[in-house]
Amino acid sequence: MDISIKPVLSEKANAISEKSNRYTFSVSPAANKFQIKDLVEKLYDVKVVAVSTMNYDGKKKMRYTKRGIQRGKVAAFKKAVVTLAEGQTIDFYSNI
Repeated sequence: MDISIKPVLSEKANAISEKSNRYTFSVSPAANKFQIKDLVEKLYDVKVVAVSTMNYDGKKKMRYTKRGIQRGKVAAFKKAVVTLAEGQTIDFYSNI
């Protein structure tokens, strides 16, 4: 199974990472904690201590247009908060 992972770069996620050495990622809903831990350790060459996950359901959206009401749904996703070992960091902005 192919797991997609991308960092969440919001103000709240940045504040948490600066304060407590925890980093937030958006991952595939089918991924479990062990897979997330292995993937983060491989991609960023760090030691992961703990992984917390949160499931978010897709929201139903509706908008009014000239052609009538358009209905849709935002995709469901899973958020993972990864705690790193003491003294290790991840720099998301180094490739820019």
